[in-house]
Amino acid sequence: MQDIDIQAVASLVLWATFSLSVVLGAITQRTHFCTMGAVSDIVTMGDWTRMRMWVMAMGVAMIGFNLMVAIGWLDAGKSIYGGPRFVWLSALVGGALFGFGMVLASGCGSKTLVRIGGGNLKSLVVFVVLGVTAFATLKGITAVARVETVDKVAITLTTGQDLPSLLAAGTGVAKTTLAAVLGLALGGALVVWALSRAEGRSADNLLAGFGVGAVIVGVWWVSGRLGHVAEDPNTLQEAFVSTNSHRMESLSFVAPVAYALDWLMFFSDKAKLLTVGIVSVAGVVLGSGAYAVLSKRFRWEGFRDASDTASHLIGALLMGVGGVTALGCTVGQGLSGLSTLSLTSFVAVAAILAGAVAALRYQVWRVERAA
Repeated sequence: MQDIDIQAVASLVLWATFSLSVVLGAITQRTHFCTMGAVSDIVTMGDWTRMRMWVMAMGVAMIGFNLMVAIGWLDAGKSIYGGPRFVWLSALVGGALFGFGMVLASGCGSKTLVRIGGGNLKSLVVFVVLGVTAFATLKGITAVARVETVDKVAITLTTGQDLPSLLAAGTGVAKTTLAAVLGLALGGALVVWALSRAEGRSADNLLAGFGVGAVIVGVWWVSGRLGHVAEDPNTLQEAFVSTNSHRMESLSFVAPVAYALDWLMFFSDKAKLLTVGIVSVAGVVLGSGAYAVLSKRFRWEGFRDASDTASHLIGALLMGVGGVTALGCTVGQGLSGLSTLSLTSFVAVAAILAGAVAALRYQVWRVERAA
């Protein structure tokens, strides 16, 4: 067996992920890429411009991921999204909580990191509360509640829950062929829709759509290809180096925020190692901050009043609990998860959008009642 330097592989994986995350932070700061903002624009103004950014990124990620499946580089079943257990209720409840929370907190997990880079102190508070509640939902008191309730409701399939695997089992067509066809068809349709109007073809939309989507694909390649070891010399098992889930990962910004806080608090514990999720959190903040400073967008911002503070605290709590329960956020499920064509991801994204719309309607109701 060829000797493998796991530490060298880990270093490559972490630096590559960090670099791609810096790019993501800069693009997001430059273009105002934000799922919550996109939903808000539609509900309040009927403006679909920013939604076209997100949909374009989604399409690019779908195409890129499934082409890598088609050529044998990746397998959706080796991610947290493509397993046989279809946790539809967790995705539904967790997604709705996350979507409602991101509106109250003025943005999702990734937007929180971008806003921290731009000098927003409110988002720093959201970051801490989000991380603590996410960790509690991974391993603490809300984890017990999650495991004993919604996680028990699931459908165990005979194959992976990604669409290529499901259709391959039913038709006998090779999964790699179906991945290419479905990835190009569904992803291509999303990109075409995003580009179908002039506002979808603006410079910022093209940069955000293709740039963010390419970053998601890039991290999939880094984790699933560069970081893949067929036989770890220490365990003699297949391994994906430097991931928290021990499976291949792309970007997500709920559980990784919890892991980043854990790493910071227990830094002297040699068992606490850097992972793809942790360095991606740092990379987004750094990329956003660098662009904010260079473009003179950086400015300090704090809470307006007690009501504003309460709204952000509640929103952060809902995002921490909901994001872990749903196995991801608007990036984790909305881009990384959907790129695998996972059934759970489709349910989670629909629930996130529904939760966000409900929160926006609630805010409008509060304003009207106060008036």
